[in-house]
Amino acid sequence: MPTLVAPTVQPGSLASREQPTLVAEGGLLLRPWTVDDAPAVRAAYEDPEIQRWHVRRADSVAEAAEWVAGWRGGWAAESEASWAVVDAGSDGLLGRAALKGLNFADGTAHVAYWTVPAARGRGVGPRAVEAMAAWAFDAGFQRLELGHAVANTASCRVAEKCGFSLEGVRRSVWLHADGRHDAHIHARCAAEKALAD
Repeated sequence: MPTLVAPTVQPGSLASREQPTLVAEGGLLLRPWTVDDAPAVRAAYEDPEIQRWHVRRADSVAEAAEWVAGWRGGWAAESEASWAVVDAGSDGLLGRAALKGLNFADGTAHVAYWTVPAARGRGVGPRAVEAMAAWAFDAGFQRLELGHAVANTASCRVAEKCGFSLEGVRRSVWLHADGRHDAHIHARCAAEKALAD
């Protein structure tokens, strides 16, 4: 069935080029994942807070390597864009920043992120999300959504610091190990970026 509108972001525009490395403030890089990141990913998912909010753990480096392969493959498949957030000097893993559920027709995507315990409280999450959002808007995406469990106040602070407006609450939407959770839904639009420039 033909559509009456052109896609907001041209399909193939990601897969036709290499995934870029993004520079964030404060000595951070968002770079494509490599297989060498698997041990650090496994270590990150030993953290109780990452397990709590991301509802998974990695039981081996091999399992973490499968995740990394999936994150890398998301770019070529144009299903997600996922970056390792690293210290620019040491290349040590500080977190993950990702755009999931890429919708080229509407120009929308969902923001996801985590930081390792040693990186928390240093502004790593907001700086990484800000760099990724700037890239997404430059690539033509028009709306980025960010959802988090209402009880995850740290994620709420990241959303607010990055200019993602709270739009509402989705009731009892996510199942975590401790039961069902309501979720805040935040969003930021390309038009808001233009107003800030």
